[in-house]
Amino acid sequence: MNEKHGNLSINSDNIFPIIKKWLYSDHDIFFRELVSNGCDAITKLKKLDMMGEYALPEKYKPQVEILVNPDEKTLKFIDNGLGMTAEEVEEYINQIAFSGATDFLAQYKDKTNEDQIIGHFGLGFYSAFMVADEVHIDTLSYQEGAEAVHWECDGGTEFSMAAGSRDTTGTTITLFLNEESLEFANEYRAREVVSKYCSFMPVEIFLAKENAEQEYETIDESELTEDDVVVERIHEEAKTEEIENEDGTKETKEISPARDKVKINRRPVSLSDTHPLWTKHPNECTEEEYKEFYRKVFMDYKEPLFWIHLNMDYPFNLKGILYFPKINMEYESIEGTIKLYNNQVFIADNIKEVIPEFLLLLKGVIDCPDLPLNVSRSALQNDGFVKKISDYITKKVADKLSGMCKTDRENYEKYWDDINPFIKFGCIKDDKFCERMMDYVLFKDIDGKYTTTKEYLEPEKKEDGEEDAQAASEEPKAEETEQTVETADGETIEEEKEEPKTTVYYVTDEVQQSQYINMFREQGMNAVILKHNIDNPFISHLEAKNEKVKFQRIDADVTDSMKEEVSEEELKEQTDTLTDLFRKALNNEKLEVKVEKLKNEKVSSMVTLSEENRRMQEMMKMYNMYGMDPNAFGTSTTLILNANNALVKYLFENPESEHANMICEQLYDLAMISHQPLAPEAMTRFVTRSNELMMLLTK
Repeated sequence: MNEKHGNLSINSDNIFPIIKKWLYSDHDIFFRELVSNGCDAITKLKKLDMMGEYALPEKYKPQVEILVNPDEKTLKFIDNGLGMTAEEVEEYINQIAFSGATDFLAQYKDKTNEDQIIGHFGLGFYSAFMVADEVHIDTLSYQEGAEAVHWECDGGTEFSMAAGSRDTTGTTITLFLNEESLEFANEYRAREVVSKYCSFMPVEIFLAKENAEQEYETIDESELTEDDVVVERIHEEAKTEEIENEDGTKETKEISPARDKVKINRRPVSLSDTHPLWTKHPNECTEEEYKEFYRKVFMDYKEPLFWIHLNMDYPFNLKGILYFPKINMEYESIEGTIKLYNNQVFIADNIKEVIPEFLLLLKGVIDCPDLPLNVSRSALQNDGFVKKISDYITKKVADKLSGMCKTDRENYEKYWDDINPFIKFGCIKDDKFCERMMDYVLFKDIDGKYTTTKEYLEPEKKEDGEEDAQAASEEPKAEETEQTVETADGETIEEEKEEPKTTVYYVTDEVQQSQYINMFREQGMNAVILKHNIDNPFISHLEAKNEKVKFQRIDADVTDSMKEEVSEEELKEQTDTLTDLFRKALNNEKLEVKVEKLKNEKVSSMVTLSEENRRMQEMMKMYNMYGMDPNAFGTSTTLILNANNALVKYLFENPESEHANMICEQLYDLAMISHQPLAPEAMTRFVTRSNELMMLLTK
């Protein structure tokens, strides 16, 4: 066979059905595409006017009008942009994926700004065929001497063109909706879709029902504009009222002056805010404007905590506003909404390539004309540029938060309980963000005082005689870092000891763990409050980042400062007796019992669970490993009995008492209640037993 070279060909019979059905995932998106085309046509015309190649008519008002007609089952998109000649229709409509915007930019590349043109691919128009059996175009070009063009297609690959009847510059696209898409001819449904995709288009957008009866409104004559159509002039006489004076005389007093009013055709209201808040400089925006924008866009009437206004021109164009919302962690999802725009055209919610994962908890808008979109403008191309944008947003958020901590510490602390999930999640997911924010992570202690990580772990030296609360939470430090070890052959080697770690005690439930908190306070010790779901992986992350620090829940063990120094031999008899007693009373031969002499005699019993076992159990819950035995990784809990407590002493001295079993069960349940919620059956038994014990007091 002879060698052959040529061009690949695409058969429109095959590709057109694919474009109609699969190009866009959401069928209502045709609104965005057709309105965008209209906006581009207007933008191009204004550009030509600025360059002196065209003169806009006097009183020109750019607009895109959408007319719904449920009776005729049609939708019309009307713009007063630059229109098309027959040759341009042939080139840009009859040839699929041939963009007029691309040609325009190429022709005027030295005189125009690409960022202001929305369309680039030449496919948006064909989204109309997803919902329409037939589409008509009526257009008239701005070019002098141009003739109007009528184009129509029934959804196949054949079209017809003829002379049109349009007499003003611009384009009208008429959609004859198919039976499955008649909902879009409903005014309220159409308004909903336009609000979703076109709320911030750079051109005013008006929606109306075609052939609807004229509606009117009445205004003061002083409010009349030259665009208003006056139907009737109305004069309202002054309103008076007869009043009685203090001396009994009566007089007529004017309570409302005479007014001249006019009845006019109802003014159309644009569905598009052509100058959204993010396009303005932060100095031009007031606090109330930021809050009003938040309410309008996200329908959230709880005020945001604060916000970050993004405004960047180099090395890429990016504008936006990110809000830190106030979230009720108990009842609401912490999933946020980041709306992505391209030249004020809505693209999607929460595209993760642009917004770092941890910032998806926020609410906000991002507008970046430089984003590399795919042909449907519904997703991003995989581009290294996208990663740069994501990194920039991360940096701006970190700069805002760290700056607030340094210059506005009072408000930073006030917001901390609400914003800490964002920050901690970010530290876990993003190393660079972690580096920037680690010194500005706050810990709230049991006294309600906030300190940074650095302040808490490296407390400043106190004045002479002042006890350092954190010192009590540090494990004893070894006097030497090295020790001498003698080998079997008599040689000695220097062996490094493991560096001591600073233990940070924490609380997950201030009410449930109140007994432990009180014991800590009695010994001048401190602990931090970590009660959010993110805290468990966060402290593991901190420990991995700082090997000199370990976190331990306050009920993981009894610290030396809380108990008297006593040898195990002194307590051996009590330990053996009480262990047997409690195991029999609770019918649990595996129960771990430990007797200690606690300084607080009022504390009778406690339950401890090692930090390692607790984290293992929490991990099992996280991954739904409920079928596994938590005790497989070691003893679950340890019952601590206070040898200094009168009730414990009684049990030791009277193990054969008729009430011994009941007291043992009660002490165990009391200890568990301070550790974790009782199971329903256990709680029922506890309440019943408590009643029985109180009845004993009455005898």
